[in-house]
Amino acid sequence: MAVEALDAIGDPTRRRILRLVATHERSVRELTDALDVTQSAVSQHLRVLRGTGLVTVRADGTRRFYRVDLDGLAEVRHWVDSFWDDVLTAFAEHVSPDVPHPAKEPR
Repeated sequence: MAVEALDAIGDPTRRRILRLVATHERSVRELTDALDVTQSAVSQHLRVLRGTGLVTVRADGTRRFYRVDLDGLAEVRHWVDSFWDDVLTAFAEHVSPDVPHPAKEPR
């Protein structure tokens, strides 16, 4: 799901939402006011972010509060880190082809 999450954060509004919910949970109304976009648009962006595991929701009566899902972000970070490891290994093999390098782990 990390690739889908990266696609989701390709949208600048979704990145702003993630920044807003990174430190504490916020209601849809709070996000709408902070972003100066319609409630419908915010809800749609939140649906995408929830679907990719980047935010969680907590219901309190009729209100919904959103917060960053740390497990979802950890999955994205793991994917980026593994990609970076592959790039560094390829670079090391390119600049020092005669030096043995650790075998790549299958993903």
